[in-house]
Amino acid sequence: MSTSTEQFADVSATTLLRFATAGSVDDGKSTLVGRLLHDSKSVLTDQLEAVEHASRSRGQEAPDLALLTDGLRAEREQGITIDVAYRYFATARRRFILADTPGHVQYTRNMVTGASTAELAVVLVDARNGVVEQTRRHAAVAALLRVPHVVLAVNKMDLVDYAEPVFAAIAEEFTAYASELGVPEITAVPISALAGDNVVEPSANMDWYGGPTVLEHLETVPVSHDLTSCHARFPVQYVIRPQTAEHPDYRGYAGQIAAGAFRVGEQVTVLPSGKTSTISAIDALGEPVDIAWAPQSVTIRLADDIDISRGDLLAPVADAPATSQDVEATVCHVADQPLTVGQRVLLKHTTRTVKAIVKEIPSRLTLDDLSQHPEPGRLVANDIGRVKVRTAEPLALDAYADSRRTGSFLLIDPADGTTLAAGMAGESFATAKAVATTDDEEGWDF
Repeated sequence: MSTSTEQFADVSATTLLRFATAGSVDDGKSTLVGRLLHDSKSVLTDQLEAVEHASRSRGQEAPDLALLTDGLRAEREQGITIDVAYRYFATARRRFILADTPGHVQYTRNMVTGASTAELAVVLVDARNGVVEQTRRHAAVAALLRVPHVVLAVNKMDLVDYAEPVFAAIAEEFTAYASELGVPEITAVPISALAGDNVVEPSANMDWYGGPTVLEHLETVPVSHDLTSCHARFPVQYVIRPQTAEHPDYRGYAGQIAAGAFRVGEQVTVLPSGKTSTISAIDALGEPVDIAWAPQSVTIRLADDIDISRGDLLAPVADAPATSQDVEATVCHVADQPLTVGQRVLLKHTTRTVKAIVKEIPSRLTLDDLSQHPEPGRLVANDIGRVKVRTAEPLALDAYADSRRTGSFLLIDPADGTTLAAGMAGESFATAKAVATTDDEEGWDF
């Protein structure tokens, strides 16, 4: 029998999967997550006892596994998920970080947070209700965020007598919709989170289904963490100048490599200035190294003294992104206050924050048929739309389709620092209608 140390070593050697759960209200997201934690033996005894006590106080005989993730008091009292609940668990085959996101339409913006770093999204559908508007909204967010794998979990199959035609119809409708959005891989699984059917163990009630359980798919879906094959990008976070007797001329640029790899002797371009130099040294954890790759935090030194500050970006000379003051992107609006044409905002991209103006809102996405509502004039909370933004200074943005790290940005209210929208540069799954811009914003006309 393996010792606990050996078991820990085995788990630590496995790969990591980040995934998010989403779905409409009462589709059973928290129950599914609770079932995964419970049946994979990832719940501590005191946690389970607390859930059993809370369930009894609500008059329930069996423990309500949804309470394992609905941690806020307001969530437990109302029986809904409000905030994004992050949980860690592991099996012998893989480690997991999951984000249980809210189902209510007013909390859709929280899914953007939960799915922004996810490699897989589990979208739940109530077998009795089928695909609803919120299901489409979550599929659209997953597609916009370039989540590579989507699992359709058709829940509450026990309430439709485990009927295969019900599952098949829902799977066909969702797959057609998600494929039109450009989701590359969709896996449909019929489940009952409450009863445990096809969550961790195969269901004896659905012998017509021959696919994997939810956990089996999570354990075996291919996950790539190889950021070294991406375009090399290094946003400068801090300039190190000790100016001590020991290091009188030391000038290093510290930060986290966003993508790719950097080598000593490599020629790099400093953006947005466009000046070039050669990497003379790379320091990692206080020791010199010849090569560093994402997501390492390092200090890069250059052969030439160049004016570089926080927010600048280092990239290989042969693979440097173009800089521009005109940003066209798809955004998910996350603030209560609307985003309007002509509004002054701050745009935060990696470590750089610049002033900007919303020059156009060409369209807003209609989720029912994926059509574009032209010239809406503004976006309100949970809207998805195309925007054109003019920045005060050039930015080195990649297309989001090429890099989730350097192709994303935030629009921020300069008055109070509120995040207004999460943006993804470049083309989305829908084509924005081109319209003329105006240049009459007084004071912030770039």
